[in-house]
Amino acid sequence: MKTLVVSGGTSGIGEALAHTYLKRGDQVVVIGPHPEKGRIFLAAAEDLGAGERAFFLPADLSLVSENKRIIEDIRENFPAVDALVLCARFFRSSRRVTSEGFEHNFALYYLSRFLLGDGLLDLLEKAPDPVIVNVAGPGVEAGQIHWDDLGLERGYDGWGAMFQGGKLNNLLGVSFSLQRPGHRTRYVLDFPGGTATGFAGEFDPATAAHVKEMLRFAKPVEAGITPIVAAIDSPPAEPLSAFFEGRRLDLRHHSFDPEDARRLDAVTRELLTG
Repeated sequence: MKTLVVSGGTSGIGEALAHTYLKRGDQVVVIGPHPEKGRIFLAAAEDLGAGERAFFLPADLSLVSENKRIIEDIRENFPAVDALVLCARFFRSSRRVTSEGFEHNFALYYLSRFLLGDGLLDLLEKAPDPVIVNVAGPGVEAGQIHWDDLGLERGYDGWGAMFQGGKLNNLLGVSFSLQRPGHRTRYVLDFPGGTATGFAGEFDPATAAHVKEMLRFAKPVEAGITPIVAAIDSPPAEPLSAFFEGRRLDLRHHSFDPEDARRLDAVTRELLTG
């Protein structure tokens, strides 16, 4: 029996993955901000006869303190983690700053994934075939990293924030593999493409209309999770790999630049200790 931890596991791709592995007989821990969605997830697990293997941990993962609390909770209650799946993301048309002073998208889409991967690595290393699957945006060319303004204080744009988050996660995968030579945990960056599961966020009217149109052409969630399931069941041999709608990406692309990855890692650690 595997143990999976899924951030953003009460909706969309995360929820579909959670149910898939509960049906297989595995143990699934989902993290999400809404207790009511958590209750729905646990009730669905009971209906599957998997109530004893389903766990919901409520948390606002845009807060560093909440990530640290969740990490300690998991460490205290689970001896090993086979797969950490990072799905939590929330689009904001308007800029918002968390109570800890970080731009919300940067905090939820990037910092949380940094913290969870780093904080749960020792539990992953205790599993027989451990993997982190970061459901982000490898292969998406749009956007850029604003190195002098990671919090996007100047000229915030919701899509720009989202695309920057994807590029930060590309570098997160690189820095994870560079910083930990010899570890067994594989890191997989995966962009499954648009899926018809909704698109969590707070939208202005123009963005809401655009998202509605996107969802008209999105693939069923069952198709979207197929490459993620494959990565969990049989992790790639390489320490780091990246996939765009099932197609393996060349890590020599500038989006995976090792020097940029080292730079981001140093900036991140300074932000977290500042």
